Amino acid sequence: MEITFLLNGEKIKIQTSGDRRVVDLLREDLGLTGTKECCGAGECGACTILLDGESRLSCLMLAAQLEGHAVTTIEGIAKSEDFQIVQKIFVDSGAVQCGFCTPGMVLAAVDLIKRNPEASREEIRTGLSGNLCRCTGYQKIVDAVEGVLHVMREREM
Repeated sequence: MEITFLLNGEKIKIQTSGDRRVVDLLREDLGLTGTKECCGAGECGACTILLDGESRLSCLMLAAQLEGHAVTTIEGIAKSEDFQIVQKIFVDSGAVQCGFCTPGMVLAAVDLIKRNPEASREEIRTGLSGNLCRCTGYQKIVDAVEGVLHVMREREM
């Protein structure tokens, strides 16, 4: 089947099986390897993408579900000015260690920040709870998201 959707701001049409998993479509067919697969069961968040601006687990989605939607991967968000802030604060906070969970964690954080720019530490923890990290112990990731929120609020002043 032919699927048409926006991918990182560009309209694409691709021939694929409608029941192909989105994570496989992105990584294998489109070469967007920033979307990781870890558990393949929707438990870890490594495969997080933004679908119409909201975080989704691409290992649980079928290609046919992309029709007419906008998909943003870590490669797409890397082009934005806001990502530069998120990236810098994640690095400065020590929230990046092995890097495997980082793309999914960053996309989940971007979604959280857009939905709740006044998020408390507890709301940050809840907002990121679908993303697993085996390296950082989460404190540094929560600190980083809190730092991003602080910078974003200061920019609005």
